Amino acid sequence: MSVQFGFCVPVFASPGGNLFRTPNYDALDPRSAMDLSKLADKLGYHALWVADHLMLGDDHAIMEGWTTLSALAGCTERAKLGIIHQANLFRNPALAAKMASTIDCISDGRFVYFADPGSARTEHLAYGLSWIEDHPERTSAFAEALDIVLALWQSQEPLTRSGRHYVLSDAICRPQPVQKPHPPIWMGSTTPQMHNLCAQYAQGWNTTPVSIEGLRTRLVDLKSACDQAGRDYSKIEKSLEIQILIGNDHQQIRNTIHGMLAHTPDHQSKPDLLAYLDGTSPCPPANMQSDWLIGTPREVRNRIDAYVDEGISHFMLWFVDTPSDEGLRLFASEVLPAYS
Repeated sequence: MSVQFGFCVPVFASPGGNLFRTPNYDALDPRSAMDLSKLADKLGYHALWVADHLMLGDDHAIMEGWTTLSALAGCTERAKLGIIHQANLFRNPALAAKMASTIDCISDGRFVYFADPGSARTEHLAYGLSWIEDHPERTSAFAEALDIVLALWQSQEPLTRSGRHYVLSDAICRPQPVQKPHPPIWMGSTTPQMHNLCAQYAQGWNTTPVSIEGLRTRLVDLKSACDQAGRDYSKIEKSLEIQILIGNDHQQIRNTIHGMLAHTPDHQSKPDLLAYLDGTSPCPPANMQSDWLIGTPREVRNRIDAYVDEGISHFMLWFVDTPSDEGLRLFASEVLPAYS
């Protein structure tokens, strides 16, 4: 099984003690985010992933997903390009189909359509966007949107639709995507309704950070949905989104975490983290070992292998030491070659 690694672009800042995604950022730096993405492409990472939010992080500053992805399409050469959980209600699906087709064309077929019903209620309301409170109904709108996107990508004739949520009148999506029959569709299923949609539509499935034990449960649910739909479960690429902190040794890792925590000096660290940081414990806290990739290159490879054994073949990596490029480079030199 081929194993691939994607770089999650640091498009927002979450500095300090919560150690979430971008804890080493004081504030969002769009130039740094772009430079790191171009470096990841050159180092051989297989994909670049951009989060889809309108307000996120310490000061709600975040780069808009589609415009960021468009810029990356023009300044990178090899990596696939995708948005993490592209929120359906942020954009009319016919417009999203047009945008996706354009990105696929200008990137020469590197686009991945990772779509989602949307979950950020506050962001929708803040921007005056439509919001569907009921999750099953929101998911139903998402399914209707997927049908529209696929039809526009593949139709040679103008498309007219009158559905429960969307109306089109002679819509045309040209140029059509480079990838045939269409760009791969990915989802992150979390409910039975979404598992069913994943089994029906998706070529890829992604999960947010999870332990090996938690992953097994999620994969059982996905396989059950595939069995019920008559879909070959093995044909769906399985992906894990996860934070990573890699260092040459544990003292380097401790020093890096100390630097992150310094961004919010008034934070309250948990006892098990403090024990690791002061050397009392030789191991990172259990939650980090379970839900992160943390350690030396050999330890990180062992963790990756454990996930690969469960069926994961793509890793979306949030390097928590960014905007430093040390982890990005160390992983590329000491881990990537083991899976090439």
